[in-house]
Amino acid sequence: MIGIVAAGAGLAYDRLLKDEDSIPTGPAPQTDLKTMWGPITGPDGKSLFPTFRDLGVGIYATQVHWDTTAPKRRPQDPTDPKDPAYVWPSYVDYAVKEARKQNIELMIQLIGTPPWANGGKSSEWAPDRTQDFADFATATAKRYKRTRLWMIWGEPNRGPNFQPLTPASTDEGPLNKKEQVAPKRYAELLDASYEALKDVNPKNQVIGGNTYTNAGPGDINTYQWIEYLKLPDGSRPRMDMWGHNPYGFQKPDLDEGPSKDGNVAFQDLDDLAEAVDEAYPDQELPFYLSEWGVPIGYKDVDLTYSLDQEEGEEWIRAGFEIANDWDRIYSLGWVHPVDTPYSSQGLLNKRGNPKPGYFIYKDV
Repeated sequence: MIGIVAAGAGLAYDRLLKDEDSIPTGPAPQTDLKTMWGPITGPDGKSLFPTFRDLGVGIYATQVHWDTTAPKRRPQDPTDPKDPAYVWPSYVDYAVKEARKQNIELMIQLIGTPPWANGGKSSEWAPDRTQDFADFATATAKRYKRTRLWMIWGEPNRGPNFQPLTPASTDEGPLNKKEQVAPKRYAELLDASYEALKDVNPKNQVIGGNTYTNAGPGDINTYQWIEYLKLPDGSRPRMDMWGHNPYGFQKPDLDEGPSKDGNVAFQDLDDLAEAVDEAYPDQELPFYLSEWGVPIGYKDVDLTYSLDQEEGEEWIRAGFEIANDWDRIYSLGWVHPVDTPYSSQGLLNKRGNPKPGYFIYKDV
C-alpha cells in the first residue's frame, strides 16, 4: 500500500506541500497517540499495516468476541487458550503478525457473551456469572501475551451494545434502581477483568468506562454512567484508563461547550475529566479516546453529515492539536481507514488511494 500512496497521491500531495512544507515525505514518526481501527486489508486484498506505519500509527485496535470465540459450549478449562471449545479469530492472528512487522502495538477489546453463558440470550447480554467473562479474559491474555492494552466492552452505556440496560428517563439527574442495573453490572465485569488481566501480566493496561458521545433514547448518558459505575460494596471498579468516543458535530475546541442533553463530544473533554476525577479522586485516569473520525466528501450514514475537504482537514488538525497538547490523552482512535458506501471517514478512498486528509493525518 505504501507504493500506492507514493504513486497515487498526485496533485493532492503537491497542493498540500505548497502550504505545508512540514508534511513528511517518508513514513511519519510512530506514536501511541494514533490508534487505528478498521479492516486489516485494503480493496486490493493487501495488508493495510504498511499504510498504518506510513501514517505514524502506533496502535492498532481490534476486538475478540467471546460469543464467536467460544460459541457452542463452556470450555472445560476456560482459562486455557488451548481448550478445544475456543475457536480463536484468524483476523486477530493476522493482525498480530502484521502489526509486529510494522512495530505497531495491538489493543484488544473484549466483548460479547455466548448463549451458554447468559441463558440463551443474544451477545449484548452480560453473562450470568461474572467469573466466566474474567476466565475468558485470562485465556485471551495468555494467547495474545504480547498485547498490553485491553478494553472491556465497547459503548456499554448504549442499549444495543449492552444488556440488561433500562434507558435513563432523563438526560440529567439520578437514575432509579432499574436504570442503575447496567452501570453496576458493567462495573462487576470490568473489575473482574482487571484482576484477571493483571494476574496474567501486571503490565497489562485495562481501559474501562468506554462511553459514547451521544447517549440518546434507549441509552444512559456518560455522566450518569460515571456516577453509578460502582461495585456492590459501593467502591469503584479498577481500571488504568477511561475510554470514551468523542464524536461531535463541530470542530474540536475545548473553549466551546458544554454540549446539550448530556452529550460528551470533543469540546466537553474538560467536563468529562472533572466527572471522572470526582469518581476517582485518588488517581488521574488517562483518556483513551477510542473512536473518532471526520467524514469528508459525501454524507456519512453513521454520522449523518459530511464536510468539504478544507473544513475536514481543519477538524483533523484541531482534534490532534488538543490530543498533542493535553498530556492526559493517551491515544486518539481513528475508526475508518478506508471509505465505504456508508462511511466517508476514511483516509483512503473506496479504491484504496489516499484522500487529501491522509496527508493531514500523517502530519499531525
